[in-house]
Parts: sequence; C-alpha cells; structure tokens
Amino acid sequence: MKSNRVKKIVLSCSVPFLIIACNQEKKTENQAEKFTISSQNKPKEEAPKDMVWIPGGEFTMGTDEVNAYAAERPAVNLSVDGFWMDIHEVTNREFAEFVESTGYITVAERKPEWEELKKQLPPGTPKPDDSVLVPGSMVFSPPPYPVPLQDISLWWKWVDGASWKHPEGPDSDLKGRENHPVVHIAYEDAEAYAKWAGKRLPTEIEWEFAARGGMNGKRFAWGDELTPNGQFLANTFQGTFPNENTGKDGFIGTSPVKTFAPNTFGLYDMIGNVWELTSDWYDALKYARLAGQAPKLDAGMNPCYNPDNPYAMERVIKGGSFLCAENYCVNYRPSARQGHAYDSGTSNVGFRLVKDAKDQNLSMK
Repeated sequence: MKSNRVKKIVLSCSVPFLIIACNQEKKTENQAEKFTISSQNKPKEEAPKDMVWIPGGEFTMGTDEVNAYAAERPAVNLSVDGFWMDIHEVTNREFAEFVESTGYITVAERKPEWEELKKQLPPGTPKPDDSVLVPGSMVFSPPPYPVPLQDISLWWKWVDGASWKHPEGPDSDLKGRENHPVVHIAYEDAEAYAKWAGKRLPTEIEWEFAARGGMNGKRFAWGDELTPNGQFLANTFQGTFPNENTGKDGFIGTSPVKTFAPNTFGLYDMIGNVWELTSDWYDALKYARLAGQAPKLDAGMNPCYNPDNPYAMERVIKGGSFLCAENYCVNYRPSARQGHAYDSGTSNVGFRLVKDAKDQNLSMK
C-alpha cells in the first residue's frame, strides 16, 4: 500500500483490492492435513508472560486455491524453527506502558517529512504546501450508501490528529478500549516497541505457520468453513462492504483481544480484528520465486516489489481485519497477504511479537 501520507498528498488509490468469491475450493491432493512438527522439545526456560511456544516444523505456505489472490500462489513447502509468540496482539494498554516508560512519539504524531515522502512518488512530483504536511493517519470512514469498490478514497480518509491515542481523530480516545489492539502503528513504531520489550516482529513464514495451528490445506485458520455451525470465530465484516456492517459477530470496529477462541497453538485473533505487521518486505511474486516460477528479486534495487505501485516501500501484513468482508478483501485466511507502507499506520493495522528461545540447541526427542 502506498504511504498513507503520500495518499493524502496525491489523492491516489493505489491498492487494487480484488473482489473474489468466498466459496470453498477443494484442497490440492498433495497438501497433507497435518504439519510435520519439529522434533525440538519445548525450551526448558519459563514461558515469557503471555507467550506460547510454537514448535516449528514443515508446512505448506500459501495456497493453490482458485479463490485466492495471485500473491498467495503457488503453495510451497517450507520449514521453520521453533519460537515464542505473543498469544494476542499488542494492546493499547501495553503500548501506553511503553510510551510512558520511554517517551516515544509515534510516526502518526510527527509532522511528515517531505524528503522521505518523495521517495515513494514519481520523480519531479512537486512539494505540497506545508499546510498539508501535518500529523495524522488514515481512518476507515464508511459512506452512508453503496459505492464503487474500485476507489478506496470513498471510505478511507486522512484525519489530522488521528493516532494510536486518538483512533478516529482528536475528539476520540481509548476509554473502554484498553484491551483492544493498538492501531495507527508504523513499522518503526512496532520495531521500537519490540526492542523495548526484548522481542522482535515475526517473519511472514513464522506468522503463517503459527496462524495455521498445525493444519495444512485449510482455507481458514480453523478449517474449511468461515462460520461452522453458525459460530463466529473471528472479528470480520458482516454485511455489504463498505457501507453496511451488520455487526453479527458482536463488533463494528476492533474487539478486545482474546474475545474469540484461540487456535490449537493457543493464539488469539490470528485471523481478523486487525492486520498484523511482519518483518518481511512485500514481494507480490514471493511464492512464485520460491517455487522457481519467477526470477529472483534484485533486492539491491528495491527489496519490495508491487507491480501496482512501482515506488512502493511496503512490509507484509497478515491475517486480515475487521474490515474484511465476503464481497471485498477476503483476507481473513492464513495465506492472505498484502503490502503496507513502512512509514504509515491505519485504523486496522496492529502487530504482535515473537521471541527466540534462549537455548537454540534444544534437546531432541
């Protein structure tokens, strides 16, 4: 996704979200039902607070489903080492403790710097008036009526003064949302928090392995049905996006962490609620390159590749959010992935962290 601050300046809509059907596609025959879990034992160290051990192993990343976005294909067999992972997304309360301890000021609270913004714009783009360069962030603002789904500016608005402390703008606050995931977080904000907490952001491979909960070839994190037996298992968008969210799952916006049942690894909200940042640069052909179906990316020129935005500098986000609907942005699936501007936050992107075991030479079973 193009920088939100750049969006404000050029008034462009650079993310071509595709509308795809949500019908279940049969899993490919070569995809096993279960992961091959690593023979690593759980570390002898005491589990860090609110973290669980993800054992690592071999699994199928991505998908061969027809009803998926091109950037998720083809499915590839990969392996990952074990790691500790936060059981839930970083909350407003936790982020507030970090800010109080360090005095940290997030990107959304700072005045945008033109020298940085122009790096993501075509050469020769004129500098905007200083009145435009003010702190703020992108906020989901649903229209009161149906609109064409090709123009994201019809529901995403730049709001001066929006930040993690003021999710909808200066007149909003966090009262009653202390246990909701923190949002309006740029990549460097998440990295700063991770350093303070003694943790790190997960890689995309680690994140997807954890989200799948030990199951291969399943469309959703819990199986092949979005709402088995009519039960809502994640915070997503019910109704017709973007103007009509019926809130049948109990929420219109973000929900408190741990509201819905965890997956088999004990992780909450790996699907829905808010998108989650990873440490990987976004490459739309990543899986094709891993499968040998596309040439290697020349990371020396640009570590990010998005054919719809050649000047993009984006990190991978995973898991979808409360804005993912059956008629738009069907990304509440483990294989789903998007690029997100490294220097921006939005009202539907947050993060959780991982941590390596102290003793990497774990005993074998």
